[in-house]
Amino acid sequence: MTDQNESSWGFSTKAIHVGQDPEPITGAVTVPVFQTSTFAQEAVGKHSGYEYARTGNPTRTALQAVLAALEGASFGVSFASGLSAEDAILRMLEPGDHIVLGNDAYGGTFRLISKVFGRVGITWSAHDLTDVDSLARAWPDNTKMVWVETPTNPLLTVVDIAAVSGVVADHPEALLVVDNTFATPYLQQPLQHGADIVVHSTTKYLGGHSDVVGGFVATNNGDTHDHLTFLQNAVGAVPAPWDCYLTLRGTKTLAVRMDRHNQNAEAVVELLSNHSKVEAVLWPGLESHPGHHAALKQMSGFGGMVSFRTGSRDSAMRVAEATELFTLAESLGAVESLIEHPGAMTHASAAGSPLEVPEDLIRLSVGIEDISDLLADLTQALEQA
Repeated sequence: MTDQNESSWGFSTKAIHVGQDPEPITGAVTVPVFQTSTFAQEAVGKHSGYEYARTGNPTRTALQAVLAALEGASFGVSFASGLSAEDAILRMLEPGDHIVLGNDAYGGTFRLISKVFGRVGITWSAHDLTDVDSLARAWPDNTKMVWVETPTNPLLTVVDIAAVSGVVADHPEALLVVDNTFATPYLQQPLQHGADIVVHSTTKYLGGHSDVVGGFVATNNGDTHDHLTFLQNAVGAVPAPWDCYLTLRGTKTLAVRMDRHNQNAEAVVELLSNHSKVEAVLWPGLESHPGHHAALKQMSGFGGMVSFRTGSRDSAMRVAEATELFTLAESLGAVESLIEHPGAMTHASAAGSPLEVPEDLIRLSVGIEDISDLLADLTQALEQA
Protein backbone atom coordinates (compact mmCIF):
# COMPACT_ATOMS: atom_id res chain seq x y z
CA MET A 1 0.00 0.00 0.00
CA THR A 2 1.30 3.47 -0.84
CA ASP A 3 0.66 6.68 1.05
CA GLN A 4 0.24 8.88 -2.02
CA ASN A 5 -3.52 9.21 -1.52
CA GLU A 6 -3.64 9.38 2.27
CA SER A 7 -4.39 13.10 2.35
CA SER A 8 -7.54 12.53 0.29
CA TRP A 9 -8.82 9.57 2.29
CA GLY A 10 -11.91 9.87 4.44
CA PHE A 11 -11.77 9.67 8.22
CA SER A 12 -12.57 5.97 8.60
CA THR A 13 -10.21 4.99 5.80
CA LYS A 14 -7.41 6.83 7.57
CA ALA A 15 -8.34 5.21 10.88
CA ILE A 16 -8.02 1.75 9.39
CA HIS A 17 -5.03 2.19 7.07
CA VAL A 18 -2.65 5.05 7.96
CA GLY A 19 0.56 3.64 9.42
CA GLN A 20 -0.88 0.14 9.22
CA ASP A 21 0.40 -1.46 6.03
CA PRO A 22 0.55 -5.27 6.09
CA GLU A 23 3.60 -6.49 7.99
CA PRO A 24 6.31 -7.05 5.30
CA ILE A 25 7.70 -10.39 6.45
CA THR A 26 4.52 -12.38 7.11
CA GLY A 27 1.89 -10.22 5.41
CA ALA A 28 -0.06 -9.88 8.67
CA VAL A 29 -2.89 -7.42 8.05
CA THR A 30 -3.00 -6.22 11.68
CA VAL A 31 -0.03 -4.34 13.10
CA PRO A 32 1.81 -6.86 15.33
CA VAL A 33 2.43 -6.34 19.02
CA PHE A 34 6.20 -5.90 19.01
CA GLN A 35 6.62 -7.18 22.55
CA THR A 36 10.34 -6.61 22.92
CA SER A 37 12.51 -4.39 25.07
CA THR A 38 15.42 -4.13 22.66
CA PHE A 39 16.33 -4.58 18.98
CA ALA A 40 19.33 -6.28 17.35
CA GLN A 41 21.69 -3.95 15.50
CA GLU A 42 23.59 -4.82 12.36
CA ALA A 43 26.63 -2.87 13.54
CA VAL A 44 27.44 -0.17 16.08
CA GLY A 45 25.26 2.78 15.15
CA LYS A 46 23.61 0.89 12.30
CA HIS A 47 20.09 -0.36 12.96
CA SER A 48 16.59 -0.60 11.52
CA GLY A 49 15.41 2.61 13.18
CA TYR A 50 14.73 0.98 16.52
CA GLU A 51 17.25 0.54 19.34
CA TYR A 52 15.42 0.32 22.64
CA ALA A 53 11.69 0.10 23.33
CA ARG A 54 11.50 3.19 25.51
CA THR A 55 12.89 5.22 22.61
CA GLY A 56 10.75 3.65 19.91
CA ASN A 57 8.58 0.66 19.08
CA PRO A 58 6.93 -0.20 15.73
CA THR A 59 3.48 -0.70 17.30
CA ARG A 60 3.75 2.74 18.90
CA THR A 61 4.95 4.23 15.60
CA ALA A 62 1.81 2.97 13.87
CA LEU A 63 -0.43 4.42 16.58
CA GLN A 64 1.29 7.80 16.45
CA ALA A 65 0.95 7.92 12.67
CA VAL A 66 -2.77 7.19 12.56
CA LEU A 67 -3.74 9.49 15.44
CA ALA A 68 -1.75 12.35 13.92
CA ALA A 69 -3.52 11.78 10.61
CA LEU A 70 -6.94 11.84 12.26
CA GLU A 71 -6.12 15.15 13.96
CA GLY A 72 -4.80 16.60 10.71
CA ALA A 73 -1.42 16.98 12.39
CA SER A 74 2.12 16.70 11.07
CA PHE A 75 3.37 15.05 14.26
CA GLY A 76 2.03 12.84 17.01
CA VAL A 77 3.52 11.50 20.24
CA SER A 78 1.98 8.80 22.44
CA PHE A 79 2.27 8.51 26.21
CA ALA A 80 1.37 6.06 28.95
CA SER A 81 -1.65 8.10 30.11
CA GLY A 82 -3.50 11.29 29.37
CA LEU A 83 -1.91 12.95 32.39
CA SER A 84 1.59 11.92 31.33
CA ALA A 85 0.85 13.53 27.96
CA GLU A 86 -0.24 16.69 29.78
CA ASP A 87 2.85 16.52 31.98
CA ALA A 88 5.09 16.50 28.89
CA ILE A 89 3.33 19.59 27.51
CA LEU A 90 3.57 21.44 30.81
CA ARG A 91 7.32 20.74 30.97
CA MET A 92 7.67 23.30 28.18
CA LEU A 93 7.18 25.94 30.88
CA GLU A 94 9.76 27.50 33.20
CA PRO A 95 9.45 28.69 36.82
CA GLY A 96 7.64 32.01 36.81
CA ASP A 97 5.56 31.21 33.74
CA HIS A 98 1.78 31.47 33.98
CA ILE A 99 -0.99 29.18 32.71
CA VAL A 100 -4.51 30.38 31.94
CA LEU A 101 -6.84 27.49 32.68
CA GLY A 102 -10.54 27.27 31.95
CA ASN A 103 -12.69 27.59 35.08
CA ASP A 104 -14.37 24.28 34.21
CA ALA A 105 -11.55 21.79 33.70
CA TYR A 106 -10.88 18.16 34.47
CA GLY A 107 -9.93 17.68 38.11
CA GLY A 108 -6.81 15.70 37.23
CA THR A 109 -5.54 18.49 35.00
CA PHE A 110 -6.17 21.03 37.75
CA ARG A 111 -4.37 18.83 40.29
CA LEU A 112 -1.36 18.42 37.99
CA ILE A 113 -1.08 22.15 37.30
CA SER A 114 -1.82 23.44 40.81
CA LYS A 115 -0.29 20.77 43.04
CA VAL A 116 2.65 19.51 40.96
CA PHE A 117 3.78 22.34 38.69
CA GLY A 118 2.70 24.96 41.21
CA ARG A 119 5.39 23.67 43.56
CA VAL A 120 8.14 24.58 41.07
CA GLY A 121 7.04 28.18 40.60
CA ILE A 122 4.56 27.91 37.72
CA THR A 123 1.44 29.98 38.41
CA TRP A 124 -2.09 29.59 37.13
CA SER A 125 -5.42 31.37 37.03
CA ALA A 126 -8.90 30.17 36.14
CA HIS A 127 -10.86 32.13 33.53
CA ASP A 128 -14.18 31.87 31.78
CA LEU A 129 -12.75 31.10 28.35
CA THR A 130 -16.12 31.68 26.69
CA ASP A 131 -15.56 35.38 27.42
CA VAL A 132 -12.64 36.10 25.11
CA ASP A 133 -12.98 39.87 25.46
CA SER A 134 -12.40 39.57 29.20
CA LEU A 135 -9.39 37.34 28.60
CA ALA A 136 -7.93 39.87 26.19
CA ARG A 137 -8.45 42.75 28.62
CA ALA A 138 -7.16 40.91 31.67
CA TRP A 139 -4.34 38.93 30.09
CA PRO A 140 -2.19 37.78 33.04
CA ASP A 141 1.45 38.79 33.01
CA ASN A 142 3.93 36.17 31.79
CA THR A 143 1.23 33.90 30.40
CA LYS A 144 2.93 31.22 28.31
CA MET A 145 0.08 28.77 27.88
CA VAL A 146 -3.71 28.84 27.58
CA TRP A 147 -5.29 25.47 28.38
CA VAL A 148 -8.69 24.82 26.83
CA GLU A 149 -11.06 21.90 27.17
CA THR A 150 -14.00 21.84 24.79
CA PRO A 151 -16.47 20.45 25.54
CA THR A 152 -15.35 20.69 29.15
CA ASN A 153 -15.39 18.02 31.80
CA PRO A 154 -17.91 17.84 33.44
CA LEU A 155 -20.08 20.91 32.67
CA LEU A 156 -19.83 20.50 28.87
CA THR A 157 -19.00 24.13 28.27
CA VAL A 158 -18.05 24.81 24.65
CA VAL A 159 -15.12 27.16 24.09
CA ASP A 160 -14.76 28.86 20.71
CA ILE A 161 -11.27 27.68 19.75
CA ALA A 162 -10.81 30.16 16.92
CA ALA A 163 -11.84 33.07 19.14
CA VAL A 164 -9.40 32.10 21.89
CA SER A 165 -6.73 31.52 19.26
CA GLY A 166 -7.21 35.10 18.10
CA VAL A 167 -6.45 36.38 21.59
CA VAL A 168 -3.44 34.08 22.03
CA ALA A 169 -2.09 35.17 18.63
CA ASP A 170 -1.62 38.67 20.05
CA HIS A 171 0.89 37.14 22.48
CA PRO A 172 3.41 35.20 20.36
CA GLU A 173 5.16 33.87 23.46
CA ALA A 174 2.03 31.90 24.45
CA LEU A 175 0.77 28.54 23.22
CA LEU A 176 -2.83 27.39 22.89
CA VAL A 177 -3.41 23.83 24.11
CA VAL A 178 -6.75 22.11 23.48
CA ASP A 179 -7.89 18.94 25.22
CA ASN A 180 -9.95 17.18 22.57
CA THR A 181 -10.80 14.06 24.56
CA PHE A 182 -14.58 14.56 24.72
CA ALA A 183 -15.06 15.52 21.07
CA THR A 184 -12.42 13.21 19.52
CA PRO A 185 -10.92 14.07 16.12
CA TYR A 186 -14.04 12.60 14.52
CA LEU A 187 -16.14 15.53 15.75
CA GLN A 188 -13.53 18.28 16.10
CA GLN A 189 -10.01 19.05 14.90
CA PRO A 190 -8.64 21.93 17.00
CA LEU A 191 -5.49 22.50 14.92
CA GLN A 192 -7.73 23.66 12.10
CA HIS A 193 -9.13 26.35 14.40
CA GLY A 194 -5.82 27.75 15.59
CA ALA A 195 -4.67 25.44 18.38
CA ASP A 196 -0.92 24.89 18.72
CA ILE A 197 -1.16 21.58 20.57
CA VAL A 198 -3.92 19.00 20.93
CA VAL A 199 -3.97 16.50 23.79
CA HIS A 200 -6.04 13.35 24.36
CA SER A 201 -6.63 10.77 26.97
CA THR A 202 -6.71 7.81 24.57
CA THR A 203 -8.14 5.84 27.48
CA LYS A 204 -11.49 7.30 26.53
CA TYR A 205 -13.14 7.33 23.08
CA LEU A 206 -10.05 6.53 21.04
CA GLY A 207 -9.50 3.25 22.88
CA GLY A 208 -13.21 2.97 23.43
CA HIS A 209 -13.45 -0.32 25.33
CA SER A 210 -12.37 0.41 28.93
CA ASP A 211 -9.37 -1.86 28.57
CA VAL A 212 -6.41 0.47 28.07
CA VAL A 213 -4.87 3.64 29.54
CA GLY A 214 -2.99 6.07 27.30
CA GLY A 215 -2.39 9.63 26.14
CA PHE A 216 -1.52 11.41 22.91
CA VAL A 217 -0.30 14.83 21.76
CA ALA A 218 -0.64 16.24 18.23
CA THR A 219 1.04 19.32 16.78
CA ASN A 220 2.16 20.88 13.52
CA ASN A 221 5.21 22.51 15.10
CA GLY A 222 8.48 20.69 14.63
CA ASP A 223 10.16 22.24 17.68
CA THR A 224 7.25 21.22 19.88
CA HIS A 225 7.42 17.71 18.46
CA ASP A 226 11.15 17.51 19.16
CA HIS A 227 10.53 18.64 22.75
CA LEU A 228 7.84 16.00 23.25
CA THR A 229 9.81 13.13 21.74
CA PHE A 230 12.82 14.08 23.87
CA LEU A 231 10.68 13.93 27.00
CA GLN A 232 8.98 10.75 25.86
CA ASN A 233 12.39 9.08 25.86
CA ALA A 234 14.08 11.00 28.70
CA VAL A 235 11.21 10.70 31.20
CA GLY A 236 10.01 7.35 29.91
CA ALA A 237 6.22 7.60 30.34
CA VAL A 238 5.66 5.50 27.22
CA PRO A 239 2.73 3.23 26.37
CA ALA A 240 3.43 -0.50 26.27
CA PRO A 241 3.20 -2.26 22.88
CA TRP A 242 0.03 -4.08 23.94
CA ASP A 243 -1.58 -0.79 25.00
CA CYS A 244 -0.70 0.69 21.60
CA TYR A 245 -2.24 -2.33 19.89
CA LEU A 246 -5.48 -2.02 21.86
CA THR A 247 -5.74 1.69 21.07
CA LEU A 248 -5.07 1.01 17.39
CA ARG A 249 -7.85 -1.57 17.40
CA GLY A 250 -10.25 0.84 19.08
CA THR A 251 -9.42 3.69 16.71
CA LYS A 252 -10.46 1.63 13.69
CA THR A 253 -14.11 1.79 14.79
CA LEU A 254 -14.09 5.33 16.22
CA ALA A 255 -16.35 6.80 13.54
CA VAL A 256 -19.09 4.20 13.76
CA ARG A 257 -18.98 4.24 17.55
CA MET A 258 -19.18 8.03 17.74
CA ASP A 259 -22.21 8.05 15.46
CA ARG A 260 -23.98 5.69 17.88
CA HIS A 261 -22.79 7.63 20.95
CA ASN A 262 -24.21 10.82 19.42
CA GLN A 263 -27.50 9.16 18.51
CA ASN A 264 -27.99 7.63 21.95
CA ALA A 265 -26.99 10.82 23.75
CA GLU A 266 -29.58 12.81 21.84
CA ALA A 267 -32.32 10.40 22.97
CA VAL A 268 -31.08 10.54 26.58
CA VAL A 269 -31.11 14.34 26.47
CA GLU A 270 -34.71 14.33 25.25
CA LEU A 271 -35.74 12.11 28.17
CA LEU A 272 -33.90 14.19 30.76
CA SER A 273 -35.14 17.49 29.35
CA ASN A 274 -38.73 16.43 29.87
CA HIS A 275 -38.37 14.77 33.27
CA SER A 276 -39.77 16.46 36.37
CA LYS A 277 -36.85 15.30 38.56
CA VAL A 278 -34.25 17.03 36.36
CA GLU A 279 -33.58 20.73 36.85
CA ALA A 280 -31.09 21.32 34.04
CA VAL A 281 -29.51 19.36 31.20
CA LEU A 282 -26.04 20.21 29.88
CA TRP A 283 -25.34 19.08 26.30
CA PRO A 284 -23.98 21.18 23.42
CA GLY A 285 -26.67 19.93 21.05
CA LEU A 286 -29.41 21.77 22.88
CA GLU A 287 -30.29 25.09 21.27
CA SER A 288 -30.55 26.54 24.76
CA HIS A 289 -26.96 25.60 25.54
CA PRO A 290 -24.80 28.78 25.74
CA GLY A 291 -22.15 27.19 23.54
CA HIS A 292 -24.50 25.73 20.95
CA HIS A 293 -23.52 28.13 18.17
CA ALA A 294 -19.80 27.62 18.85
CA ALA A 295 -20.37 23.88 18.74
CA LEU A 296 -22.14 24.19 15.40
CA LYS A 297 -19.15 26.12 14.06
CA GLN A 298 -16.37 23.79 15.15
CA MET A 299 -17.96 20.37 15.74
CA SER A 300 -19.62 17.90 13.39
CA GLY A 301 -21.63 16.33 16.22
CA PHE A 302 -22.30 16.96 19.89
CA GLY A 303 -20.82 13.86 21.49
CA GLY A 304 -21.86 11.17 23.90
CA MET A 305 -21.27 13.04 27.18
CA VAL A 306 -24.32 14.39 28.99
CA SER A 307 -24.50 16.10 32.39
CA PHE A 308 -27.58 17.06 34.36
CA ARG A 309 -28.58 18.54 37.71
CA THR A 310 -31.13 17.13 40.13
CA GLY A 311 -31.47 20.00 42.63
CA SER A 312 -29.61 18.49 45.58
CA ARG A 313 -26.57 16.40 46.39
CA ASP A 314 -28.70 13.71 48.03
CA SER A 315 -30.97 13.28 45.01
CA ALA A 316 -27.95 13.14 42.69
CA MET A 317 -26.37 10.46 44.85
CA ARG A 318 -29.57 8.41 44.84
CA VAL A 319 -29.84 8.52 41.06
CA ALA A 320 -26.17 7.66 40.56
CA GLU A 321 -26.49 4.63 42.80
CA ALA A 322 -29.81 3.40 41.37
CA THR A 323 -28.92 2.66 37.76
CA GLU A 324 -28.41 -0.90 36.59
CA LEU A 325 -27.15 -0.60 33.00
CA PHE A 326 -25.32 2.67 33.61
CA THR A 327 -22.33 1.49 35.65
CA LEU A 328 -21.29 3.69 38.56
CA ALA A 329 -17.64 4.25 37.64
CA GLU A 330 -15.08 6.87 36.75
CA SER A 331 -13.72 7.29 33.19
CA LEU A 332 -15.81 7.68 30.05
CA GLY A 333 -15.96 7.21 26.31
CA ALA A 334 -16.32 3.44 26.10
CA VAL A 335 -18.95 1.18 24.59
CA GLU A 336 -20.71 0.69 27.93
CA SER A 337 -22.65 3.49 29.60
CA LEU A 338 -21.26 5.00 32.81
CA ILE A 339 -22.67 7.31 35.46
CA GLU A 340 -20.82 9.27 38.13
CA HIS A 341 -21.09 12.07 40.67
CA PRO A 342 -18.19 14.38 39.66
CA GLY A 343 -18.07 16.30 42.93
CA ALA A 344 -17.39 13.15 44.91
CA MET A 345 -15.49 11.23 42.25
CA THR A 346 -13.50 12.57 39.26
CA HIS A 347 -13.47 16.20 40.40
CA ALA A 348 -13.04 15.79 44.14
CA SER A 349 -9.57 17.36 43.83
CA ALA A 350 -11.21 20.63 42.69
CA ALA A 351 -13.28 21.01 45.88
CA GLY A 352 -12.83 24.44 47.42
CA SER A 353 -11.19 25.85 44.28
CA PRO A 354 -12.54 28.07 41.49
CA LEU A 355 -13.10 24.83 39.55
CA GLU A 356 -15.41 23.21 42.11
CA VAL A 357 -18.40 21.57 40.43
CA PRO A 358 -22.05 21.74 41.56
CA GLU A 359 -22.90 19.16 44.21
CA ASP A 360 -26.10 18.10 42.42
CA LEU A 361 -24.35 17.35 39.13
CA ILE A 362 -24.43 13.93 37.49
CA ARG A 363 -22.27 13.06 34.48
CA LEU A 364 -23.23 10.39 31.98
CA SER A 365 -21.03 8.71 29.42
CA VAL A 366 -23.70 7.39 27.09
CA GLY A 367 -22.62 4.11 25.53
CA ILE A 368 -23.74 2.22 22.45
CA GLU A 369 -26.25 -0.18 24.01
CA ASP A 370 -29.82 -0.38 22.75
CA ILE A 371 -31.30 3.00 23.50
CA SER A 372 -34.61 1.62 24.78
CA ASP A 373 -32.75 -0.20 27.55
CA LEU A 374 -30.76 2.89 28.51
CA LEU A 375 -33.88 5.05 28.67
CA ALA A 376 -35.69 2.49 30.80
CA ASP A 377 -32.75 2.35 33.21
CA LEU A 378 -32.57 6.12 33.59
CA THR A 379 -36.32 6.36 34.05
CA GLN A 380 -36.34 3.94 36.95
CA ALA A 381 -33.26 5.55 38.51
CA LEU A 382 -34.78 9.03 38.34
CA GLU A 383 -37.72 7.81 40.36
CA GLN A 384 -35.26 7.55 43.26
CA ALA A 385 -34.34 11.25 43.06
